Amino acid sequence: MKMGELFKLSFRSLQSNLLRSFLTMLGIMIGVATVIAMISIGQGTNEQVASQIQSLGSNLITITASSAGSSGSGGSGSGMLKLTDADPLSRIDTVRYVAPVTQANAQFKNGKNVTSTSVTGTTPSYADIKSWETDIGRFFTEDEVTDKAKVVVLGATTAENLFGKAGFDAIGSIVNINNVPFRVIGVLKAKGSSGSLDQDDTAIAPISTVQSRLMSGSSRNGLHQILVEAKSPDAMQSTIALIEYTMRQSHKLGSAEDDFKVQSQEDVLSSAESVTKTLTLFLGGIAAISLLVGGIGIMNIMLVSVTERTREIGTRKAIGAREGAILSQFLVESVTLAVLGGIAGVLLGFGGSKLVGHFMSIQTAVSLNSVLLAVIFSGCIGMVFGVFPARKAARLDPIEALRYE
Repeated sequence: MKMGELFKLSFRSLQSNLLRSFLTMLGIMIGVATVIAMISIGQGTNEQVASQIQSLGSNLITITASSAGSSGSGGSGSGMLKLTDADPLSRIDTVRYVAPVTQANAQFKNGKNVTSTSVTGTTPSYADIKSWETDIGRFFTEDEVTDKAKVVVLGATTAENLFGKAGFDAIGSIVNINNVPFRVIGVLKAKGSSGSLDQDDTAIAPISTVQSRLMSGSSRNGLHQILVEAKSPDAMQSTIALIEYTMRQSHKLGSAEDDFKVQSQEDVLSSAESVTKTLTLFLGGIAAISLLVGGIGIMNIMLVSVTERTREIGTRKAIGAREGAILSQFLVESVTLAVLGGIAGVLLGFGGSKLVGHFMSIQTAVSLNSVLLAVIFSGCIGMVFGVFPARKAARLDPIEALRYE
C-alpha cells in the first residue's frame, strides 16, 4: 500500500473512535506540553540570568573572601576582606573603579511606615560600577564617607514603602534604620524585579557609617566583597593577575593558598549557565517520563484496536494482504496518534509557559529546537510502542482471524 493510502486508513480509523483517540492522545499531549513548558522556563531563566549579569558590564571583577588560605603555612591571611584591601587595588593602572561592599539587614521606620530590607555600605564608585542613577536627589560623596555621615540613598521600592508612591517626599526626611536616624539624600531610578527578587528593594549608605552604626562584632571590620571595574575588556586578564598579586601582598600570604577569590563576569556567567542548564535538563527529564506513560497508553489502545478488528485483518489477509501491509497500517495509526498529540502538546505547552511566566513573573523562551525535538520524540514514542500491537496484527492467522467472534 502507498503511504497516502495508509494515512487515509489511519485517519478513518481514528475518526471512527474520536473520544478514544482523544483520550489516547491526551497522555502524549500532557507529556509534550510539560516538556515544552519546563524547557522554556529553564531557557528563559538562563537568558534572564545571563542578561542581568551582562548588564553589569563585561569589565566587572568581583573579589570575595575565602577561608582556604587562612590556615595555610607561611601566611598571615585572615580569610576576611577589609577596607584596607581596597586602597592598593585602586592604584592599579588598568583599574577604573574600586568599590568595597558590606551589607546589613535592617528595619526602616518613617512614622508608622515600617519595612525591612538590606543596606549596602559602599563608596560613590559603587554607583558607577553598578550603573545606579538617582531619580531624585543625589548619591553620597567621598567626604560623606570620610565623615561617616548618616545619609542614605533609597531604592524605589523602599522609598515607596516608607513615603508612598514614587517617594517624592523622601528627600531631606529622616528615617530610622535600626533606630539610628539617617537623612535621605536620594532615590534611585527603578530597575525592576527579577523573578521574586526586587532590585529596587534596597538602600545604599556610606560604608564607614554602615560599619560603625549598623554592624557589630567582627563583622564590623569585614567586607562582603570588593567590586573592581577594569578600564577595558582587553585588560581583564592582566587586571585579574595584578589584583591577585596585590591581594597576596596585602594579606602577606607568602607560600600559603589564597584566602580570597577573584571572579570575572565571564566566570559568574559560566557558573550560572551551568546551573540553569543542569536544572533545565533535570526538569525536562522528569517531564519526559509522562511521555513514556503516554506511549504505554498508545500501546494499550492499539492492542484493543487489533482485537476489535481481528475479522477485518483476517479478511484482508485472505484476499492477499501481506504482513508488511498490515504492520505498516497499524504502525502508521500509532505514529499518527502520537504526532497529533505532540503537535497539540506543543501548543498547550507554549500557552502554559506564557501563563506561568505571566503569573509568576518568570521569563520564558520557547525555542524551535525544543518544539521540533518534542514532536520528533513523540513520533518515536508512537513508533516504539506501536511495534508490538502492529506485529501482533500482522502475524494473525487469517483462518483463525476469520473465525474470531
